[in-house]
Amino acid sequence: MIKNILNLGDSAVYCDFGPEVNKETNRKVINYFKFLKEKNIDGVLNLTPSYNKLIITFDLNIISFQKLKDFLITIKIDQSKNSDGKKLEVPICCDEEFSLDIQRLEKKLNLDSQKILQRIFEKKYFCYMTGFIAGMPFFGDLDSDMRCNRLETPRLKVPKGSIGITEQFANIYTEESPGGWNIIGKTPLEVFDRNNQENPVLINPGDVIQFKLITKKDFDNYR
Repeated sequence: MIKNILNLGDSAVYCDFGPEVNKETNRKVINYFKFLKEKNIDGVLNLTPSYNKLIITFDLNIISFQKLKDFLITIKIDQSKNSDGKKLEVPICCDEEFSLDIQRLEKKLNLDSQKILQRIFEKKYFCYMTGFIAGMPFFGDLDSDMRCNRLETPRLKVPKGSIGITEQFANIYTEESPGGWNIIGKTPLEVFDRNNQENPVLINPGDVIQFKLITKKDFDNYR
């Protein structure tokens, strides 16, 4: 259930599902996102889900904030029918040239690199949202003793395909970008394909992924 519905500027609605960041809250966001997407409401231009929020942008010439809010209040979704999206395996190479922050993580987490990677690869991760840069997926949840703050000084350029962790989350940089996440490896997967106009995003909110360790040779020959 939506906790609060507010104006965001003059042509967007801010739907707040509460302060918690967890699967239960995020699944509610995703269920509303999917429901509204299927409804294809006249005047709604874009739907942007996040960890615990949903932003709806609309055309003021077609629909008003009040009309949209009144509709949102009437929505009843059976949350018991939750189901995860697709399940994917994401190959990662963690050779030294790709694991840019593994030594930093060893010091911060008080674990050796082998143990850090073992812990990361043994888990399954839930995609909470995509964004920041096109198609970038944000995954949770790292165990509490595996969490580390962002870099004190962010990089100006993080290579495309890099896998980063910070706090309770992991992500994949879909394009070269500035960033301050702790980089532990790189995937050869094309997570966002701008040439695929129909379905450019490989990983969507609600999907479940697991990382798979590959060698540098596998990485180079992946395609």
